[in-house]
Amino acid sequence: MAKSLKDQNNWRLWLIVVANAIFFYVVQQANEMRFDGLPALFKQIPNLLPIGLAGVVATVLNTLPTAELKATIVYWRWNDALPGHRAFSKYVNSDSRIDQERLLKAYKGTFPVAATDQNAAWYKLYKVVRNDVTVLDSNRVFLLLRDYASLSLLFISIFGISAFLLIESRVVAAQYLGVLILQYLIVRIAAANAGVRLVTNVLALKTATGR
Repeated sequence: MAKSLKDQNNWRLWLIVVANAIFFYVVQQANEMRFDGLPALFKQIPNLLPIGLAGVVATVLNTLPTAELKATIVYWRWNDALPGHRAFSKYVNSDSRIDQERLLKAYKGTFPVAATDQNAAWYKLYKVVRNDVTVLDSNRVFLLLRDYASLSLLFISIFGISAFLLIESRVVAAQYLGVLILQYLIVRIAAANAGVRLVTNVLALKTATGR
């Protein structure tokens, strides 16, 4: 049985959680750890368990936000956050691959105007071409980065607050928090661009194939 796109992304999200958990541990122990050969390294492994538990909690919490809330986290819009809500008013003009005249004929000369109508119209197109390799790949990337952005925001809350409780140096804790915020901002931008790319790929494929 073929795995869903979300299932395909699970191991990547786990790596992201583990990497952030280990990074937090390293920062926390930076001024205390004095490895003296491999045996000393193994002695530190039990100390990673609470951090791994925090990573599991972050992963579980990532399943709680709705798709709409995750879209808000990525696009910083409370209403009509998904790029499909602006598919015909904005993004149809942003990609030279899209034959607007041909697309207009499919809508009898007038594109949908209301945000909800635009998203509904775009979704109908997506349902037709969703199994195309280009669409599948762009959708997988968008879902991965969207969830990564959501996790990054959770890392700020979970690991960022923990840093000020567990790291003696307030300067180091503040710098670590800054890194977490930077991670979220970078991933948010990447996720937003990936979502727009998914929208334009569907529109371009529709005009190219006529499906």
